Amino acid sequence: MSKQEVIICRNVGEDLERAVSSHAYDRLFVVADEHTARCCLPLVRDIPCMRDAVPVCIGVGDMHKNLESLAYVWGQLSEKGATRHSLLVNLGGGMVTDLGGFAAATFKRGIPYINVPTTLLSMVDAAVGGKTGINFNGLKNEVGAFAPADQVLIDCGFVRTLDRDNVLSGYAEMLKHGLISDTAHWSELLAADMEHIDYDLLQRLVARSVQVKEDIVAQDPRERGIRKALNFGHTVGHAFESFAMMSGRPVLHGYAVAWGMVCELYLSHVQAGFPSDKLRHTVAFIKENYGRIGFTCRDYDTLYELMKHDKKNVSAGVVNFTLLADVGDIRIDQTASQETVYELFDFYSETMG
Repeated sequence: MSKQEVIICRNVGEDLERAVSSHAYDRLFVVADEHTARCCLPLVRDIPCMRDAVPVCIGVGDMHKNLESLAYVWGQLSEKGATRHSLLVNLGGGMVTDLGGFAAATFKRGIPYINVPTTLLSMVDAAVGGKTGINFNGLKNEVGAFAPADQVLIDCGFVRTLDRDNVLSGYAEMLKHGLISDTAHWSELLAADMEHIDYDLLQRLVARSVQVKEDIVAQDPRERGIRKALNFGHTVGHAFESFAMMSGRPVLHGYAVAWGMVCELYLSHVQAGFPSDKLRHTVAFIKENYGRIGFTCRDYDTLYELMKHDKKNVSAGVVNFTLLADVGDIRIDQTASQETVYELFDFYSETMG
């Protein structure tokens, strides 16, 4: 898998102009959702390379990260004259970069694309690393491909357009990167004031967070080994996310991951010896900033079934986890009994209130 170029922008207009100009293309397309088409596309529309770009607009939210939206993008590319030599720019959050990247990877057997993430979550997670895909059959990211963008342009100026919930959603993935990297970065993330955001500090933290992910992806681009570290918090987190969607109360991805990390830190403590003081500090930060997801013991069976369908599992019916023996001390391909999984749900309910 080819390595993508990640650019921490000083001037998004100049950087996007250079990135687009580095490609020999016949037509340029921009995929955005209805929100980013309204709020973010005007910020880049006057860049010379973007003036003739053909917009392709899809619906807002994870419910639109589906086969119907993907087919619509394919259809627009075909109707508007895209060829194997066309270029696609994805302007938006993780839903846009995931779906747009998958459209690019599959149209005409693959056309080049550039990601311009506009949410904190997509900057530090979805837009970087080469994973693309859609939700299918009620399951998150069930269908997709490894197909990295040629360039990813990260400009934290877009973060100023976000509400606090969406900032926190992205910050959860940054906290995960802190937990799987080193104590200094983890401590710095926990110390940040999320009520009064310092955007200069955030830009620096984002750059470090992206570097953590890039380093891991470079070692294991197709997730056969250490890249599984990036799944920390996601086994339970994806179950929470699917459960919330099934219940008609969808939650932001980062919130589900934050709650999943509470559970998987407890499992790390029980099975790998993760230090109790670091467990308490991290859980306290998550409780203070993310609240909790509501479920009862009657929902344990449903949550467990969702975890059994997670694509990270290596054997049918056996739930696979990434655990931590300490901050930065990663244990991939760990399993837990159903009884232990129900215990971590108990821990979550008792600890999160």
